[in-house]
Amino acid sequence: MPEVIRGREVVQDDWTVVRPEAGAVLSDVSLPDGPIVVPLALWIARQDELSARSGVGVWLAPADEPELLLPFIGSVALVAIDFPRFTDGRGYSTAYLLRTRYGYRGELRAIGDVLPDQVFYMARVGFDSFALRPDRKAEHALKALAAFSDAYQGSWDEPLPAFRRAARPQADLTRGEGQVAA
Repeated sequence: MPEVIRGREVVQDDWTVVRPEAGAVLSDVSLPDGPIVVPLALWIARQDELSARSGVGVWLAPADEPELLLPFIGSVALVAIDFPRFTDGRGYSTAYLLRTRYGYRGELRAIGDVLPDQVFYMARVGFDSFALRPDRKAEHALKALAAFSDAYQGSWDEPLPAFRRAARPQADLTRGEGQVAA
């Protein structure tokens, strides 16, 4: 069984990502037993059938509009965002939108061409689960997640930039400390 990183731990992955052949008729796509992650188009086409089933997640391709997931966002167990090539960064924006604008709080997984040196930045935009490319080791990705103890820029996990967090405590200002004499 493959492994994923979830919550900064390596765990066995019990989800099966369903990837229909190009041009497949969505109503004819065979679905395996157990927890599955289906493409957004399949979820929309067979929503009644899939809603009745437990353990169904949805994955978004880079060109998918995350707004289409909004009516169902409370009923899917997992949202995955596909990175078909590591050079395609649209998934970062999609993850950030899901976490900030659309309020998604469930498991958000990066799938596809996911490399260990990307996971720290993916976590900053809201991913909390990573299915690495099969030829990469999860232990390397765990080290990459801990590579930086803090970040200068604000993001999903820490909205304030470092210079705002480092502002002087209010107590110092009320005592007049740090004021420049005229």
